[in-house]
Amino acid sequence: MKTTSRLMRTALALTLLGTATLGQSEQEFAANADLSTAPRVTIDRPKPTFMLMQRDKRIHGLKPFQDLVDKAEPGSVLKPPPGVYAGPVTIDKPLTIDGGGQVTIDAGDKGTVMILNAANSVLRGLHLTGSGDSHDTDDSCLDVRGHDNLVEDIVADNCLFGIDLKQVSNSTVRRNKISSKDLELGVRGDGLRLWYSHDNLIEGNEIIDSRDMVAWYSHRNRFVDNLGRRSRYSIHFMFANDNIVDRNRFYDNAVGVYFMYTEGGAATNNIISHATGATGMGIGFKEASGTLIENNEIIYCGIGIGSDLSPFQPDSTIEVRNNRLAYNGIGIQFNSETGGNNMRSNVFEGNLTQVAYGGRSDNQAKNYWEGNYWDDYQGFDRNGDGVGDGTHELYSWADQIWIELPMARFFRSSPVLELLDFLERLAPFSAPDLILRDEKPLFFKPERRALS
Repeated sequence: MKTTSRLMRTALALTLLGTATLGQSEQEFAANADLSTAPRVTIDRPKPTFMLMQRDKRIHGLKPFQDLVDKAEPGSVLKPPPGVYAGPVTIDKPLTIDGGGQVTIDAGDKGTVMILNAANSVLRGLHLTGSGDSHDTDDSCLDVRGHDNLVEDIVADNCLFGIDLKQVSNSTVRRNKISSKDLELGVRGDGLRLWYSHDNLIEGNEIIDSRDMVAWYSHRNRFVDNLGRRSRYSIHFMFANDNIVDRNRFYDNAVGVYFMYTEGGAATNNIISHATGATGMGIGFKEASGTLIENNEIIYCGIGIGSDLSPFQPDSTIEVRNNRLAYNGIGIQFNSETGGNNMRSNVFEGNLTQVAYGGRSDNQAKNYWEGNYWDDYQGFDRNGDGVGDGTHELYSWADQIWIELPMARFFRSSPVLELLDFLERLAPFSAPDLILRDEKPLFFKPERRALS
């Protein structure tokens, strides 16, 4: 009986997976599946229903926007008269709704303002505001639950979550302005969230005073020309592979871009500035593999690039090249170092600590350094080829104190620690740890094209 039952469960699993092979992991199957033709699965908690009397009095007497949606024919274009309308709104058929920047939909501080539960639709030029504040029901300005949609020029404010995409593929989210409710950072909702959503374009959005922009289990999305300010994570990837982050500007956030349990992907041509505080980090990795970090400006951050057990997959690498890491507390910090990081042609200037290990490591030689510019390089270029005559080697002296004891960072650059560092270099009590060796350090700082 037990054998028969096990065989029946196996047959049922294979039937449900369809094209999945026996050797595929769940993550691989999700990455390869064509969700645009797959049947949708209800994954949301039921949204509560609120009577008009439970909503803020400011929307009492307003015309419900749902009436206009219900009267519109599937596939038609709805251009509502300018004005303020009452939410909530549920769209269950393909529609183009163009508010022309003159239409506001207000849910009166309860529930979710608008739900797009259809494919091949366009939402444009709307102001969505006044969601509830419940994390249990993910109260948001806009829930998107269909493929091949376009959401552009939306202003989403006074909402817990901004725009929430679940099981959405081949869609575009463009030129939207998103901000959260005026709450403490940790209890705000995410400005933009992707969950099991693949092959989408996230372009030209402004996400300000929110919590995070996140992509969970979402592959091959492109995040281009977005602005993020005063939030926690500008972008946080988790189990999300082959996503591209290009030409974005992230200021005054706790963390710029974080790759967590990911494979592939790239962060290129971004400006990440003032990621400060106890967890301040420009770009971070946690058990990530196969990522390209190229031509970014990472400045005035607590840690420019932070790496924890990355690359994680055997025989994979992380390529860090042509970036400028300037005026950070630590330019690059490795924790639980495994090697496999290749650093080429980067500029290191003005960092309090250029490179550090979170603890002692015997694997520094497994990382590769070549052709980087170091503002503390002590050497010459006698033949004028632009490459330093001698190897640039970085050792850990007194700075090992605040690496192993973070509280001591408060006293960094103080006269006592400066004297201790001088004495360590003059007559070391023990052999210092070798942090890195760059065989071909650049002698002159290369000119960089301004990123805008």
